[in-house]
Amino acid sequence: MASTDGLVPITRAYLASYYDKYPFSPLSDDVSRISSQIRSSANDLLNHLPPTQDESLLVHEADREPPHKIDENMWKNREHMEETLFLLETSNWPAVLQQQSTPDDVEFATVFSQLKDKIQNTLKILEFFQHKNSDRVFDTVMTYMPQDFRGTLIRQQRDRSERNKQAEVDALVNSGASIRDRYALLWKQQMERRRQLAQLGSATGVYKTLVKYLVGVPQVLLDFLRQINDDDGPMEEQRQRYGPPLYSLTTMVISIRLFLLVLWGRFDAGNSKRQQVAVLEKAIDVYTSEFERFIKFMGEVFANSPFLVSAEVAGALEPGKGDDYKEISVPAGRTHEVSLIVDSVNSYIAWDFSLVQGKMNMDIGFSVEFTNSSGEKSLILPYRRYESDQGNFCTCMVGNYKLSWDNSYSTFFKKMLRYKVDCIPPVAEPVESVTEE
Repeated sequence: MASTDGLVPITRAYLASYYDKYPFSPLSDDVSRISSQIRSSANDLLNHLPPTQDESLLVHEADREPPHKIDENMWKNREHMEETLFLLETSNWPAVLQQQSTPDDVEFATVFSQLKDKIQNTLKILEFFQHKNSDRVFDTVMTYMPQDFRGTLIRQQRDRSERNKQAEVDALVNSGASIRDRYALLWKQQMERRRQLAQLGSATGVYKTLVKYLVGVPQVLLDFLRQINDDDGPMEEQRQRYGPPLYSLTTMVISIRLFLLVLWGRFDAGNSKRQQVAVLEKAIDVYTSEFERFIKFMGEVFANSPFLVSAEVAGALEPGKGDDYKEISVPAGRTHEVSLIVDSVNSYIAWDFSLVQGKMNMDIGFSVEFTNSSGEKSLILPYRRYESDQGNFCTCMVGNYKLSWDNSYSTFFKKMLRYKVDCIPPVAEPVESVTEE
């Protein structure tokens, strides 16, 4: 296998040369033109009636510069799409429009339903993009992890962490929280994921324990994870290249939502409804088509991006490096035991063992037993004979877990056992607020 000697983390200059191959065709001029037009239309409506508190908050957000981070802008677009879809629900239409008492209102109702379908489709495309990209980054990182039970445990920890995050979101929704509150939580969770990667790279915080078990992970990966999101690090090149068009789209979707919100509050006033609906229809047409084009482009960039060096380039683990298996001879009629003291529930106990075979195929008995603080014993894994086995389980009790390899049934033959066992504590969810990538 290839050595990782001489490799360095992906640099901003390296990404710059890569991004040179992927120039983004500028957004349509309609984006800036219609954004200005729809914002001006919203201001005209606000001049007829002072803004409500919700409208004022949205005006302030529309006046601010979009976030600098690429992924924060993605979440902002997703949030405002959902908020716009909420406004386009029939039950949230102005009362006069719900009644559809005039031919114009019937026509408007059809247009709004079509606009809702367009935004819903764009939202699904964005959700798929985020999910796919998240999995790709994690899977790429995992290609560098030791290809034994330790990698499996990291995946299980991640899956459990994601389930906990989803449960947190569900609880917030069930409590009656707003879309804005839900997205504030989703962004906080996203930043927690970023910090966990940084902790993995620097071996700090709750990940210090885990990194102890990742013997053999190329240092280039850990260095990259530690500095990837520095203010002037590799991702800043991405922000400078592809941030401006995304910032324009973020501004546009906020303006669309603002216009629709103030339109609903003043729909029965004035005689320019047809012109107002036409402006909204054009804005959503341009926004959805340009946003989908941008997402498709970014998907192509990310699919081939060298953010993390490929396993083929970096090479897998060097032979023998990080090989922390133990070998022991278990004499005939004897048993070898390993005891693990578990202080935290939801820890993972894992094992990987095999017999060094000679001319004859041999096996050895294996079982796992638990003893609590009162001395009561219970069988976790029943006795069975194996040539080799790999497995793990999540603990639900603290105490002493004893792994036993039994050769007591053998009269003549010793067994050469090659094994590795570990107890990996749960990865605690960070509780501090996160403000930076």
